[in-house]
Amino acid sequence: MGLLSVVIITYNEEKHIGRCIDSVRNVADEIIVLDSYSTDETVNIARLKGAIIHTSKFEGYIQQKSKALTYATNDYVLSLDADEALDDRLLKSVGEAKQHFTYKAYRMNRCAFYCGKFIRHGTWYPEPKVRLFDRRFVSWGGLDPHDRIIYPSNLSVGNLKGDILHNICESLEEHKARTENFSTLAARTLYNLGRRTNWLKILASPAWFFVFDYFIRAGFLNGKQGWWITTNQAKYHYLKYLKLFRMRRGNQ
Repeated sequence: MGLLSVVIITYNEEKHIGRCIDSVRNVADEIIVLDSYSTDETVNIARLKGAIIHTSKFEGYIQQKSKALTYATNDYVLSLDADEALDDRLLKSVGEAKQHFTYKAYRMNRCAFYCGKFIRHGTWYPEPKVRLFDRRFVSWGGLDPHDRIIYPSNLSVGNLKGDILHNICESLEEHKARTENFSTLAARTLYNLGRRTNWLKILASPAWFFVFDYFIRAGFLNGKQGWWITTNQAKYHYLKYLKLFRMRRGNQ
């Protein structure tokens, strides 16, 4: 049987960190929490549940998750956000994979629990993520705040049954605040990469997302939550490019 490290990054996650740790306890040989100087009870809860605590200033999701990997003492790592947890089926799948670790990386689905409802349609499901991997063969990449695991094209990736349960946005107001924050982070990332935009993209990107998510991916089947998700995510795309446009114009 292989050894498995679970790594979690945190900042003021006292509502979620206990559930996250409890969900992996039966498969984790160590649980590492990299905290960004939380001001609530996150660290105390994690320590009481047996996690090994490290602290570091937050410099971006990709940088933070990359740093968290360096604290793991095992090659195979399961990386989670504090507001995520394994469902029973995925817990069993991870336990079975741990027997032999046939693949260097494993993909699993993520299911959002949003405003009181599990989301099973639209672009938010199944939302496959590579989260279990041999850290010697992969790295964190993507564009903040949307990080993802980067691996060689010739690396075979296994698929695990079950879902990561993602507790996201307990209210519409929380989602609106998240949209504002994440669009700013994304625009700043694009700006730093030298990306440009124009009014066609500013207007077309949210329009296309709305059609794709609500109609093509059947987000309407999520009920009122589906409408909230689609409209707020469309707004995210609009704000991301609008803010990038303004940053460019302000710089000029």
